[in-house]
Amino acid sequence: MSDEFAKSVDAGLRLSKRLYFGKDRAVAPPKPPPPMDKSSALSSHSHLLPGSPMVYAVIPDPSIVDNPDIPSYQPHVHGRCDPPALIPLQMNGVGVSVDCYMDLAFVTVEGSWRVHCVMGSRACDCRVAVPMGGEQGSVLGVDVTISKKSYSTRIVAVEDKDIDKLASAEDGGLLKPHIFTLKVPQVDGGSNLSIKVTWLQKLLYCDGQISLDVPFTFPDYVIPAGKKISKIEKIEINVNSCTGSEILCKATSHPLKERRREVGKIGFFYEADVLSWSKTDINLSYSVSPSHILGNVILQSPQPHDSAQREMFCLYLLPGNQRGVKVFRREVVFVVDISGSMRDKLLEDTKDAIAAALNKLRPEDSLNIMAFNSEAYQYSTSTVLASPEAVDGAIEWMHSNFIVGSGTNILQPLNMALEMLSNCDGSVPMIFLITDGSVEDERHICDVMKTRITSKGLTSPRLFTFGIGTFCNHHFLQMLALIGRGQYDGAVDVESLEPRLHSFFSRAMSINLSSLSIDQSDDLDMEVFPSRIPDLSYEQPLTIFGRYRGKFPNSLRITGTLPDSSNHELELKVYEEIDVPLDKVIARQGIDLLTAQAWFSEDKQLKEKVIELSIQAGVASEFTRMTLVEIIAGKEATELAGLSKAARNTKDSKAPKAIMLRNLCVGFGDRTATADEIPPGSGQARLPEAAEMFVKAASGCCGGIARRCCCCMCCISCCSRMNDQCVVVLTQLCVALACTGCLECCSEVCCSGHE
Repeated sequence: MSDEFAKSVDAGLRLSKRLYFGKDRAVAPPKPPPPMDKSSALSSHSHLLPGSPMVYAVIPDPSIVDNPDIPSYQPHVHGRCDPPALIPLQMNGVGVSVDCYMDLAFVTVEGSWRVHCVMGSRACDCRVAVPMGGEQGSVLGVDVTISKKSYSTRIVAVEDKDIDKLASAEDGGLLKPHIFTLKVPQVDGGSNLSIKVTWLQKLLYCDGQISLDVPFTFPDYVIPAGKKISKIEKIEINVNSCTGSEILCKATSHPLKERRREVGKIGFFYEADVLSWSKTDINLSYSVSPSHILGNVILQSPQPHDSAQREMFCLYLLPGNQRGVKVFRREVVFVVDISGSMRDKLLEDTKDAIAAALNKLRPEDSLNIMAFNSEAYQYSTSTVLASPEAVDGAIEWMHSNFIVGSGTNILQPLNMALEMLSNCDGSVPMIFLITDGSVEDERHICDVMKTRITSKGLTSPRLFTFGIGTFCNHHFLQMLALIGRGQYDGAVDVESLEPRLHSFFSRAMSINLSSLSIDQSDDLDMEVFPSRIPDLSYEQPLTIFGRYRGKFPNSLRITGTLPDSSNHELELKVYEEIDVPLDKVIARQGIDLLTAQAWFSEDKQLKEKVIELSIQAGVASEFTRMTLVEIIAGKEATELAGLSKAARNTKDSKAPKAIMLRNLCVGFGDRTATADEIPPGSGQARLPEAAEMFVKAASGCCGGIARRCCCCMCCISCCSRMNDQCVVVLTQLCVALACTGCLECCSEVCCSGHE
């Protein structure tokens, strides 16, 4: 789908050559992409995907393309663009506001764009595209204001099973896991659009340093035409580490000025009238804790609209810069899906990532590899020490035996791996499950794992799960990770599989504090999420949250085990923080955990809890959808999701409209696609197939139509302008060619003696 989007942008840039801005034009025409070799032909349009919030004019009819201020002669174009071309709109101004709390960033972009490429008497749809800084981004809301109307997104509950039929890929959804798109219907040529977009993204953590990375790279062709137009660029960043420790700024991408500083808090600001928009993403790196583990507990009262009405708490642990510090001895078993859908590049990327992880093991660690389709295969009947010879042998076995076959039997290899790691003294046993499929006995698998793992207590094997594509049930994998005190991750976009697996293995195998538990007083009733606390890795902060009744103590004690098998206690300070929107900070993680539990238990009350949390926080879930609501004269549209089919069919056509967007979550897997062994990515929604001749012909009016294809309407129009003599000559030529063909056929068949 992203390839079709990029091709439509390429067609739009060609169409934009028809525009004339006068002699004082300040913007150069779009530069052609650099030549690429055949190996990169598939990604030749990837540079046209948005690297910052962008707005495009959707052009199905190329004849409407013109400068609304300076109408010019435009050669008439017959035909339509299928799929519609996307012309990037010129941007008049942009501002970014970022609020960082713990390991999350709330990003708000406000900008103004102008429909500079459509006649003043015509209108077109506009498509908003927002890259969100990594696959773990979640769009929270979009507000669009035009001269006569406005639009705003809403989260609504979904009960109708046919609701997805109302949603179209063109209306809005995820172009890629990190790119959100939204269609604004029918905007007049020459109009200005004021757009405000808010999304949530994770902060990166590495070697004790936290990094913020916000997409903010704009191409030259969005610079407004005209030398006298002011171009204002604003950036505001506020950081609240929630640790009470001093923040040390390391590096910035833009000339940010420090505006305020307190203990644990810092604020930056930047504003400039620029000649061209930013060519660099916004980046800010800072450190909070030194080499030791640092943490705090934040308390907050519930919001008035919160039905639970129980006090909230959030425990946040930063591992500090622990590079070079001793880590646990590890016993690692990789359990890899080699069913038919894992063929070609998916399996090669998985093998390369596993090989890299094996090479990072120390000689005192242990390893094994298992593969499964309908059968289970293993490198060794038990784990073996990770000597260089054993690592090389395991990699060689993997390359020789990872041969795809039919079937997906997950339970058998998991049971074998648990049995293999049943007696691990002085080490952390780890099972890595990697799959791209969904199976029928998923709840039974969770029941079996829950029985076997929980019976072993804190010393049980850690279960780490990784899902590939949209056909596997990511909520099943997350439930397995919750049961196994491990971590879950996934690559919905299969192009990012190998780097995400590298990062996943690195985080999981860098544990520096294990078997965590919270000391609770008898007069304090706490509900903790996740209930089985995972280990602390020196490559990722740990967030634990929940609700409580009673009096919270002034400090909270958390205990764990260090790599040398000694016990370690942390005395965490407890304080109330009114500047942190705690309900929004924990919303995404809470929705994910509760959705996995609701799927596993099939509990309707948990489902209702997810819906309530989703609507309150503005974060889409599996049981809710985002809608774009039209607001005219203060009246909001009636939301489609709350209507029955009959009510939707009888709805007043003149009333404001609510457009249902596509599901922004991963779903609960596709067993049919798994059984049919369809590779991930093959069944994703696609834009209509390209019939590019009309776009090329339209752009060829300015770039040489002689080398483009032409359509029937072009031929008819050409023939209508011929004089009588030309028509007679052309007719005689066609008759002569037809007679020649008949004579040739007669000589070969009738006169050759063959019937």
